[in-house]
Amino acid sequence: MNIRRLILGLFIVMAILSAFYTTRLKFAFDFEQFFPDGDADLAFFREFIKDFETDDNFMLIAIKRQDGVFEQSFLTQFHDFSVKARSLPHVLESQSLTKLGYPIKTPFLITTIPIIHINQPEFYEADRNRVLKDERFVHNLISEDGRTLVVYLKMVSSIQLDDAREFMSALNKLIANYHFEDFHYLGRPYFQQELVRMQIREVLVSALVAALLVSLILFFVFRRAWGIFIALSSIGLGMLLFMGWLGLTGRELSAMAALYPVLMIIVGTSDVIHIMIKYVEELSKGRLPAEAIRITIKEIGLATLLTSATTAVGFATLLTSRIPPIREFGLNAAMGVGIAYFTVIVYTTTMLTFFKQEQIIRLGMGQQFWDRLLLNIYRFTITRRRTIIWSTLALIPICGLGISLITTNYNIIGNMPRGEKITADFHFFEHELTGFRPLEFAVFAKNNARADDFAVLKEVDKIENYLRQFPSLQAIASATVIYKSIHQMMNNNRPDAYQMPSDKSTFLRYKQLADKLPQLSPNILISKDGKKARITSRVQDLGADTLKLMGARIDRWIDANVDDSLVRVQRTGTGLIIDKNAEYVRDNLLQGIAIAVFIIAVLMGFLFGSLKMTLLSLIPNVIPLLFAGAILGYAGIELEAGISIVFTVVFGIAVDDTIHFLSRFKLAKSSGLNTEAAIQLTFRETGKAIVLTTVLLFFGFLVMLFSIHPPSVAIGLVISVTLISALAADIFLLPILLRWAYPNKKESEQCLPTK
Repeated sequence: MNIRRLILGLFIVMAILSAFYTTRLKFAFDFEQFFPDGDADLAFFREFIKDFETDDNFMLIAIKRQDGVFEQSFLTQFHDFSVKARSLPHVLESQSLTKLGYPIKTPFLITTIPIIHINQPEFYEADRNRVLKDERFVHNLISEDGRTLVVYLKMVSSIQLDDAREFMSALNKLIANYHFEDFHYLGRPYFQQELVRMQIREVLVSALVAALLVSLILFFVFRRAWGIFIALSSIGLGMLLFMGWLGLTGRELSAMAALYPVLMIIVGTSDVIHIMIKYVEELSKGRLPAEAIRITIKEIGLATLLTSATTAVGFATLLTSRIPPIREFGLNAAMGVGIAYFTVIVYTTTMLTFFKQEQIIRLGMGQQFWDRLLLNIYRFTITRRRTIIWSTLALIPICGLGISLITTNYNIIGNMPRGEKITADFHFFEHELTGFRPLEFAVFAKNNARADDFAVLKEVDKIENYLRQFPSLQAIASATVIYKSIHQMMNNNRPDAYQMPSDKSTFLRYKQLADKLPQLSPNILISKDGKKARITSRVQDLGADTLKLMGARIDRWIDANVDDSLVRVQRTGTGLIIDKNAEYVRDNLLQGIAIAVFIIAVLMGFLFGSLKMTLLSLIPNVIPLLFAGAILGYAGIELEAGISIVFTVVFGIAVDDTIHFLSRFKLAKSSGLNTEAAIQLTFRETGKAIVLTTVLLFFGFLVMLFSIHPPSVAIGLVISVTLISALAADIFLLPILLRWAYPNKKESEQCLPTK
């Protein structure tokens, strides 16, 4: 009794500490966290931004007026807002059309005229016509239809969450002072704040819904208050200890954190149900609580240990990924499985010894239902043996076709929260202005040339002109903008005069002029050593595979048309690095599954001491993997970093029921029963727990349908449906495989009565 109370006291202390550290949980979102480690393009990009700056250090505020922006009161408000936005925290520069001017050369000096004459409405029509023909501004600072103006804010590099929240709070307060019809945001600080908010919401909602669901299922299973309390307290304690561990170790939670509560609840519930049902069965045989617990831990505890180990191994294989959030998820999930097992095997078994059978579960008509159901399934595996085998064989090519349809055309919009303003804003910029994905080109001058030499910039201009053939590429800019602007100024600011000078002497004259005008400084478009130039652009969210093809086409054109004796060009940028994840996801997926299968096979070998049993344990669990791949293909779900964990979760969890089934079968065989009797006994004693836990897993992962994060919805749906196929493989196919592997000379001998 003292030992039991000591154990409960220790868990109370751990729960209090965990509750404290749970308040210190850290959430973060940064596109850079999805950069693949060890990638050559990533290393190049990091060197590139040392010479220039990051390509996502901006914030765009699009302000729309349905009847057009050329209206004096609107322009006055917009200009005031764009000026005051410069004073917002963490802003380095503010730019808009109302703050810019066209340079004008006079006999005495160079001056400017406003691009938009705010206080002179009589010029509005001329201003509008000129602006909408200027490629520097359309889609960048003004929409093509003239209904939206944009304020461009240059932010500090790599702004972090707390600073992003401070900036967004100040921005919202500022814009609330104006009476704009409609406005939209796009930029790093906005993404950080809103996507972290989504993550917190996802964790809370998934935990709440999963807890309610589990409570309902436990009510139907036990129908006794104390039984439900023991199960719920075990599951809740396990999740609390896990969250406390995350807080204690300071781990940052990513977009996949919403899966943690679901995983902890359903994995913990699965262990609890197996332990409690076995304990009740032993009590029903007249055993004392101490003996019943000893047998439960010996027979179910070992099997549960192996199921926890295989599940943890499945998650741990994600450590082979080159994508940091995937590795973090794998490590955290594996640790969570271990914490859940520790809680169940120590806390749950301790709590059970305080209660009698009738206090834990209510037996009656429900048990008769389970006996009939499991007996019918058992008989079905005998009478429909060929049907089951042929159905399984027919499923393989169907799954193969579905797997062949899987694509990796990852896009950002597919990861945006459903029904939220940030998603609507992203759509707005995609359709009305520029896309979010940065696409950069690094241009290296060769043979002692400088990046701002006439010959080099002519090659840069050649590339720019080619890029403009792609409608999805917008906001294209380079150091050529300086000389094009001067050339236009020298030709009365005619729109058609916005081009590079045709001869070197004119260029050199323009260069001397540019050196005297700070506002025409190349700034971030030429490196300080003068050896590298930058072409910057933004591309619409077409999908990783589509953009990869487009990038390859651009690279081929550059190789064929740009003078490689003058320059070397390399495509780079945040978008390119993120899209490379698709390649690594495929490689890591196959590698991770192979490692998981191998390690789990080794564990099975130690448990069963038989190569035959090891192979039998793996065959039914290949089917769920094929099934999961087929669902992705037929449903058109792109395989990206988040979705890739589906296969690991499916394999790690699906193998649990196989282990419970084979463990009971092995015990039955070792007690002297023949194969048929052992299979029948296995159905009776483990069938209910296997079916119940799968039903729980099915509905548990369906909780993800309440998510506003599309990949989480897809993950929940695919895993739920796939686990049903895993159950079918265990209760229909596995018995047939056992009969084939362990044939009886006389199947009628030693069979249990069928009631």
